[in-house]
Amino acid sequence: MKKHALILVSVAFILFLVASAHATVSFESKIDDSIYVTCNFEHLDQTVYNAAEANQQLFNGSSMPLAIMENLEKQGLTRVSYGFQDNTYDNVTKSIRASFFIGGADIISYTVNNTNLKRTYTVKTDWRKFQVQLTSSLSVDFAQHFAEQVENWRKIDYTDTSGNVHPAYFYETGEIELLGKMSFTLILPSAATSVQVEGDTVTFDVPSSFGDIFLASPFLILTVLLIVVAVALVYRRLK
Repeated sequence: MKKHALILVSVAFILFLVASAHATVSFESKIDDSIYVTCNFEHLDQTVYNAAEANQQLFNGSSMPLAIMENLEKQGLTRVSYGFQDNTYDNVTKSIRASFFIGGADIISYTVNNTNLKRTYTVKTDWRKFQVQLTSSLSVDFAQHFAEQVENWRKIDYTDTSGNVHPAYFYETGEIELLGKMSFTLILPSAATSVQVEGDTVTFDVPSSFGDIFLASPFLILTVLLIVVAVALVYRRLK
């Protein structure tokens, strides 16, 4: 009898924890040659979650990148690409996870310095200022909630699952009705140096890739000449 009572108390406690969990919305944007974005709507209000889950053609894996593309296109920014990864609904925790890639020259670009063999990246982050429809009656305006410029965000160290430490910028809102607190973490490569932020534009250096070094090397010209000579010799022998 005591065992059954203990089980019932444990189950009730777990249900209480789940029910009392606060809703949150969090973004993680990891910068590389493109930007990998993960968004989590966690512990949503039951009514909000049910409405979103029942109408997934309204909010799904492509909803956010398409809204971003449409918003940028209105600004004349068309050199943008995207790809969506997945979109999952968790009925137990009333949570939604969506992830996607975004890139293109109007979002992220770099130049190569052949003197110090470094790439200098320029990343524009105002793409985050978009609006998306979560349910037919609830529109989420990230342009409003994440309006604060990145230069005013808190700079932090972000440790990934492999233990690598990345320079990052973090911002969190106050409580928002039905959605709780919202946060955004902008994560730079672990090798990033000379990080600077002006407004919503982030610049940083990383070591050049092997391809950059090879293209900048005089050995490229020598290799091309050797290939041309080799082709000429083969051609003469075939004649």
